[in-house]
Amino acid sequence: MRILAVDTGAKRLGLALSDPTGVLARPLMVLPHISRVIDAGAVAEQAAAHEAGLIIIGQSLDENGQPNIEGRRAARFAAALRMQTDLPVVLWDEAFTTEDARASRLLAGASRSSRSGHLDDVAAAILLQSYLDANS
Repeated sequence: MRILAVDTGAKRLGLALSDPTGVLARPLMVLPHISRVIDAGAVAEQAAAHEAGLIIIGQSLDENGQPNIEGRRAARFAAALRMQTDLPVVLWDEAFTTEDARASRLLAGASRSSRSGHLDDVAAAILLQSYLDANS
């Protein structure tokens, strides 16, 4: 089963997709943030287009394990997405995904200019790989 992951942000949403076996994650695309309802519709369309059976939404947590302001925003997005799809939608801790995305580009030998671009889809892939590893 393919799994779609979403790294939500104030300006963009990063999407990642698993392979059909649900073992490996790869970046898929970056969508511009428009509004919660429109974004949820776009994510639901991508999930259907790629025949995903599950959607993972990254959620930021504070040091006590409670959703912070961004985490609460992700939970509201997940609720909007549930209104637009019958697929299960799961919130997953996104701790350090953006930092890990930057580090992975650095380790891959990416130039400084290519490292300065958007990392939303890479962060979504790191989020998804974390979920896949924890549930394998």
